[in-house]
Amino acid sequence: MLTEERRTDAATAQDGRYPRPQLVRADWLDLSGPWTFAFDDDDRGLREHWESARSLGGVIQVPFPFESDASGVGDTGFHPVVWYQRTVLRDEVPAGERLLLNFGAVDHACEVWIDGRSAGRHEGGSTPFSLDITDLVGDGDFSVTVRAQDDPADVAQPRGKQDWRHHPHSIWYHRTTGIWQPVWLEAAAALRVEQLHWMTDVPAGEVTAQLRLSRSAPAGTTARITVQLGGEPLASVETAITGREVEIPFRIHRQTNGQAYEELLWSPAHPTLLDATVTLQGAEGAADVVASYFGLRSTAVEGGRFLLNDRPLYLRSVLNQGYWPESHSAAPSADALRAEAQLILDLGFNATRLHQKYEDPRFLFWADKLGLLVWGEAPAAYAFSPEAVRRSIAEWSAILDRDRSHPSIVTWVPLNESWGVQHLAHDPRMVSYAKALVHLTKTVDPSRPVISNDGWEHAASDILSIHDYDHDPERVRERYATREGILGAPFTLPGRRLVVDAEQRLDAPIMLTEFGGISYTENGPEDAWGYSTATSTADLVERLRALVGAVRASAPLAGYCYTQLADTGQETNGLVFEDRRPKAPIEQLRAIFGA
Repeated sequence: MLTEERRTDAATAQDGRYPRPQLVRADWLDLSGPWTFAFDDDDRGLREHWESARSLGGVIQVPFPFESDASGVGDTGFHPVVWYQRTVLRDEVPAGERLLLNFGAVDHACEVWIDGRSAGRHEGGSTPFSLDITDLVGDGDFSVTVRAQDDPADVAQPRGKQDWRHHPHSIWYHRTTGIWQPVWLEAAAALRVEQLHWMTDVPAGEVTAQLRLSRSAPAGTTARITVQLGGEPLASVETAITGREVEIPFRIHRQTNGQAYEELLWSPAHPTLLDATVTLQGAEGAADVVASYFGLRSTAVEGGRFLLNDRPLYLRSVLNQGYWPESHSAAPSADALRAEAQLILDLGFNATRLHQKYEDPRFLFWADKLGLLVWGEAPAAYAFSPEAVRRSIAEWSAILDRDRSHPSIVTWVPLNESWGVQHLAHDPRMVSYAKALVHLTKTVDPSRPVISNDGWEHAASDILSIHDYDHDPERVRERYATREGILGAPFTLPGRRLVVDAEQRLDAPIMLTEFGGISYTENGPEDAWGYSTATSTADLVERLRALVGAVRASAPLAGYCYTQLADTGQETNGLVFEDRRPKAPIEQLRAIFGA
């Protein structure tokens, strides 16, 4: 549906519904809802020109993967090629110079047609893309057709927790195929902002807006940026621009008061967001107006601690799979994403590690707004080959481009537990790849710590993270009692080396970034499991209190990440059930994990 209020100011970005929350345009059409749909198991759709079909026969609810019940299909079998089609009524279409068709994510590769004519292709199952379809749309109604291809047996794809077997096993879940994040139309100017980033220099009180335009700005083009907090103007700058890549620095003059400069800083305690409006005006043609926001904050590691805004902060994090029983990897609704962020905070955590998934940007919006710190982690490929490396780097680069202006993201994690690089300890190519991912990340975004390989076998990592599922509190307390003892052990508990690079810094903060995993279920699946098992709510609380207490007693540790937030399929080691009901009174859980 069209937005009820068409306001081209920062207020349009505040309700969490817009799929691209840091680059919002007022006139847009949400294409969620019923589309016609068909499996193409014989891959004959292209030969038979399904892109020109009036209907594909079946029906699916977009943007839910067909494997999920929310899609209305609920088929978890192998279907590597699927088709979608939707008719857009002309009177629904937002009016402007250009009409853009946007996709949040389509897994894994796809082609899009408008009225049977190709509009473009995309590869990357978790990354967004936009197509200018203006010249393909006539004066009447038009059809949008999408063909998606996702080989369930292709382990060179970045697939994260998607199982390559027919039925979920161990720690893997049902696959996600096709459209699984929002699809929307928007009206825009011909000369427009394609991407917008915010770089902040907290000590200087300076901000740099980085604009990427749809084409090179002709002579006479100006860009105007206004920043405000509530009704208080904080900055305004207007400048002539040229080229396609533009940087516009400006100062938040209120920050010159040294006794009050922390009032505007973003933190979990005070998640202050500054609203921004960018207006791009060419010598001819309509102006492009986008609403955005950013947070003033810094992250660093020093003295064995994680620093937020130059102050040590102990991270109390929870592992989050981002998976729902009814909709799988897709969120059930925009409201569910807000509820997820709020639940994590209510449980007493100040951070979450998004595990093996590039999460919907609307979740990051709520993390920004509510003050939840986020570790951004890549979904792994399970092969090590030139093709797996190419795909993984392409998606990682696209996600850095999508997400690096979110103040909530404080750490990047390109690899986890040596998945896809199983022989880091012995293969110098894999070490080079892990280090290359760190350096690539720092080239694009030098503002955040990077963990080369979360859990063990670190190379060029800013944080030494360890995974340890020992369920004995006393052994855990003893193992992490001293920094010398942690670094002196040649192997972590799973028998993996902590470091595989002679140049790895050993003064980095140490964090226990996976532990716990205590299973408790009322009527769970037959294959329910965890790393240890509680027999009752009281037993669960007691186990949590003892184990988390042992971890928090460790002076060398700069933070932790408990496994995990919610039960997920056969993994029944969540603090809440699949439907997000807490397994113990929330005040008891908060007392264990809270500050």
